[in-house]
Amino acid sequence: MGRRLGLLKRWALALRSEVIAVFFAARDPAAPLLPRLLALFIAAYALSPIDLIPDFIPVLGLLDELILLPLGLWLVLRWMPAAVMQRARARAAALLEKPRSWLAAAAIVLLWLLLLAALLAWLGLWPWR
Repeated sequence: MGRRLGLLKRWALALRSEVIAVFFAARDPAAPLLPRLLALFIAAYALSPIDLIPDFIPVLGLLDELILLPLGLWLVLRWMPAAVMQRARARAAALLEKPRSWLAAAAIVLLWLLLLAALLAWLGLWPWR
């Protein structure tokens, strides 16, 4: 079971890296138009919280992540020129190597919560008076 979990983690990290690389490839001016548009759609869909098929629908809700997303990535990787993908993968690897600051992430979340509280107070919807 532990070996399978490790394999799934490596696959998820590789998929994440490829999605970021596809995003960078979509922004490369040397990429042809059709693969660029497909790459942009796939990257936006993969990074978006909105799904084509909602996840709460049993079995069908996971089909987009298990079938549609890998199929779209495969098409992009097949149609995109190798030089463009090589540059995009290098940019994705450089981005993923940067350190992450949990303190900065917490500060941003706190800022959004304060803005939400201010909006609720301004609208008169604040629950505690």
